[in-house]
Amino acid sequence: MKKKVVIIGTGFGALAAAARLLADEYEVELFEKQDLPGGRAYVFKKEGYTFDSGPTVITAPFMFDDIFEKAGKKRQDYFSLQPCDPFYRIFDHNGDHFDYNSDDAFIASEIDRWNPDDKEGYQAFIKTTKAIFQKGFVELADKPFLSFMDMVKVAPDLIRLQSHQNVYKYISKYIKNEFLRRCFSFHPLLVGGNPFDTTSIYSMIHYLEKEWGVHYATGGTGSIVNGLVRLIEELGGVIHLNSEVKKIRTNTRGLAEGIELDDGRFIAADAVVSNADIAWTYRYLIDEKHRKKYTNKKIDRFKYSMSLFVLYFGTDKAYRDTDTKLKHHNIILSKRYKELLNDIFNNNTLADDFSLYLHMPSLSDPSLAPDGGETFYVLSPVPNLDSETNWGDIAEEYGDRILSFLEENYLPDLKKHIKVRMHIDPLHFKDHLLSYKGAAFSIQPLLTQSAWFRPHNRSEDISNLYFAGAGTHPGAGLPGVLSSSIIVQDLINKDFPLQNR
Repeated sequence: MKKKVVIIGTGFGALAAAARLLADEYEVELFEKQDLPGGRAYVFKKEGYTFDSGPTVITAPFMFDDIFEKAGKKRQDYFSLQPCDPFYRIFDHNGDHFDYNSDDAFIASEIDRWNPDDKEGYQAFIKTTKAIFQKGFVELADKPFLSFMDMVKVAPDLIRLQSHQNVYKYISKYIKNEFLRRCFSFHPLLVGGNPFDTTSIYSMIHYLEKEWGVHYATGGTGSIVNGLVRLIEELGGVIHLNSEVKKIRTNTRGLAEGIELDDGRFIAADAVVSNADIAWTYRYLIDEKHRKKYTNKKIDRFKYSMSLFVLYFGTDKAYRDTDTKLKHHNIILSKRYKELLNDIFNNNTLADDFSLYLHMPSLSDPSLAPDGGETFYVLSPVPNLDSETNWGDIAEEYGDRILSFLEENYLPDLKKHIKVRMHIDPLHFKDHLLSYKGAAFSIQPLLTQSAWFRPHNRSEDISNLYFAGAGTHPGAGLPGVLSSSIIVQDLINKDFPLQNR
């Protein structure tokens, strides 16, 4: 009899772990609360418009390739990726922009437009990111930190790499122009971190992007989900939709026996993997009498990421045919930078201004909108539900403000051309995606909440419960989540040797 693994959720961490475990000949079933797989990569479709609800920036494509290669398949047979150039167009508050890609000469020419003296500093900075990437990603991202000694062993390297500094401070040693500092320090926001608090280890994202590029999945990120689902089903895995897990049942020996669903069914398992929010899993799926380490008090002591307000809208006008300044991925920065981030992360205040990520996927893939139309997704970082913001009352008005800003500065006559509009906000993250405090990226990527200090990939309370996803090691973002699936695979293989499965 094969050992059976049940997986809670169908986000990227769950799908990657399932494919890996199926290739290793485990029996695997996944249970998803929603009516479609994907978790935060859920796809909305309305009136001919297709919207990716979650991740849209695809980096480290080799990590997807590896999943399929483990199963003897080729990723290209399941979904295709196309490179984005530039990776991002970054606007300042005046609408002036900086384009960023992997070409040294091009980047130098862009820096030259803002501050020629920073060209040398940028080259010095980017050289340091290779060593940070080698240690922080290649050597540590897919290794579990299960004991304090695991942390002690790498401490000298972390000190040498100046991980005690935050990303903004680290960048500022090399770059002097304030806008360029912002251009090279916004990346922690993509994984739920404040550039002024997040460990400088995350500056390795620059090396990751420079080396392997930023990509778009043809058909949207949902095509990756569909490709992984197809692989899982070909390998014999089973995915149950509309199946919310209400409890991880634990026996008197402190082991997980399986899961209970909202309809009362019990599914037995040898091991349970949770890709659900880690704080939610501990607090609401496991009785506190079985939690010696992860008590409610400990869960509440963590610092959680910001949340997001995301507005999806489709137009009957093809803005790509106009003189719009927009590219596929656009970052629009407020005049305030540190002050706005402080409002979001520390003051729990919804500010009057905002910085935005504007995604225009139909620029690369017109099939995502009806003929003559355009598909957009605009994201505003906002405080999590520690804020007293009443999203039930203000969400529509907040979305109106964003649309007015875009119409005035980037998309002329926008409002009269909108045919479809919808949004998600912190309440959606809490009530629908079951994310504690409505945090969009779970636990913040602070140095004191990284590696051993982060919730472990194997539960310290229940030894056959494992975690993949943003809240565990190594953290949020597609490369981090996919790395967590490798850790889960390795731990389960270690705990259930081949002769026992």
